[in-house]
Parts: sequence; structure tokens; C-alpha cells
Amino acid sequence: MTSFADWKDKLAKTRVLVVGDVMLDRYWFGEVERISPEAPVPVVRVAREEARPGGAANVARNAASLGSRATLLSVVGNDEAGRKLEALIRGEKVISLFQRDAQLPTTVKLRVIGRQQQLLRVDFETQPSREALAGKLAEFNAQVKNTDIVLLSDYGKGGLHHITQMIESAAAAEKRVVVDPKGSDWEKYRGAFMITPNRSELQQIVGAWRDEDDLAEKAAQLCRRLNLSALLLTRSEEGMSLFTEEGAWHIPTHAREVYDVSGAGDTVVATLGVFLAAGAPLRDAVYFANEAAGIVVGKFGTAVVTPEELG
Repeated sequence: MTSFADWKDKLAKTRVLVVGDVMLDRYWFGEVERISPEAPVPVVRVAREEARPGGAANVARNAASLGSRATLLSVVGNDEAGRKLEALIRGEKVISLFQRDAQLPTTVKLRVIGRQQQLLRVDFETQPSREALAGKLAEFNAQVKNTDIVLLSDYGKGGLHHITQMIESAAAAEKRVVVDPKGSDWEKYRGAFMITPNRSELQQIVGAWRDEDDLAEKAAQLCRRLNLSALLLTRSEEGMSLFTEEGAWHIPTHAREVYDVSGAGDTVVATLGVFLAAGAPLRDAVYFANEAAGIVVGKFGTAVVTPEELG
């Protein structure tokens, strides 16, 4: 297996197009000193606030952190959260191509943290309009020819309404597509190069498996049905399993300490995409994605992996 240093210069020459559902992750940190007299819930006295890019925006910032020229295409609202999100990703050297929907509140996930534990999460989200989505598809068709790989981050928020057309357009331009899937309808991912589900997501589609052989057969059948070249199953503490027409390849987790798994899937698809764009063999790309996931789960909230950490 090659080292990260062997790929560093090649990664810096890659162009990655990230498309999907973006969100602003807000964190309110405070102290819990008493229980509310109004209801049996803790009272958090907020002392600090923080905001980070989430969803597809976290995929893009992870790709940029590894040196790639990352472009992010999505729909946001014409509001404070959308402007904040755009400012954050520009600060991390991501090129933003946002379609603004005046009727759409930007998706926000607000997490309340007390004594280093998440006490509550509040989600604000609305489906984007057809006009904004149509504008995004036109922009995608203009951008896809000038990228090395396409990463589609599906969080089920409606931002990938035209995903079938996007995959077809990428195929016509001879660009590979990696999809981080969501939901129960995976027919829309037909023709992608690769999908990266976790265990619960895959079980929702193929059902439970009896053993590793049964899992391999179910994964192979799904790949044939959807015309996929590969499926990467992320298995938390069990590591990852890569399924291709050559068979199954299992790689154990390299997590040093699991602190927070939020955003780990974003890091996996970003790392995979950047290394594949650089010309890495599939197993090498999976190896580095596994390494990156092991690092990022040791960090709080949505986070990135740096070249120094992988090197």
C-alpha cells in the first residue's frame, strides 16, 4: 500500500464537484446547573456558539482540506444562515455555486451541548423550489465537463431531485460518480460508479444478512441491479467492506478513539473521491478513506482531516 506522501502532489491537481444537500451546523455550548421548574428538563446557560458547514458542504471542505480544488453546488435560502454557510466554506477554500431560493430557509441543525454531551437537536428544513433545482441542474451540466469526479451527497432534503439526470450527464462526460445514499429509493442511483452506505442504510434496501457470504451476495446483486462498479459499506467499529465484481475486501477500523461519528460519512466520500480523482487504485482510495474516518470520529462535530494527520 502506498503512503499519503506518494499522492500529495497529485491530490493538489484534482478537481472535485460536490453536489447535494447542504446545511449549517450550529452548536450552543453551556453549563447545566439546574432542572427547569416548568418541566423535567435541564436548563442550559449558553456560554458559547459555533457554526460549521454540514452535509454536502462538509464533504466539500474535507476534499479541500486534502488539497483538492473543490466546487460545491447546492441550493440555500436568501437568509442569514445561507450567507453564513457560504462565508464558512469560502474560508476553507471551497468554490461555492449556490442557487438561492428566496422562499427557502437554509437547512440548520442546532445542537445544544451541556457538560460535553448533546442534550438536544433542533432541525429547520424545507424542500427547495423547482425553479432553484432547475437552475442547479443547468449549472451542473455546465460544470461537470471541467471536473475529475462527481460526489453526490444525499441527505434526503430534496437538493438532489434531478440526481438521475446528473448521473446520466456525468456518464456522458465520462466522469465517475460516487454517491452517499439516503432513503429507500436507490433506483435513482443507477449508473453511478460507487455508493457508500452504512449498515442501516444498506439493510433498509437488501434486508438483514445471515453472515458475510450472504452479505457479499446481496451486495453483488444490488451492484448488478443498479449497474454499479463498487459498493463500499461503512460498518462503524467493524471497519469497511468493499464489494466489486472481483469479490469482497474487508478492512478493519483504524479509529483511535470514537468521540463523535457525525460527519464521518462525509469524510469517507470526500477522501474516496479525491484519491480516485488523483488516479489511485480503488483499494488504495478505500484504505485512505478508512484512515480518515478513524481520525475524524475522534473529533467533535463535523470536522475535516488534514494532510498532516494522514501523512
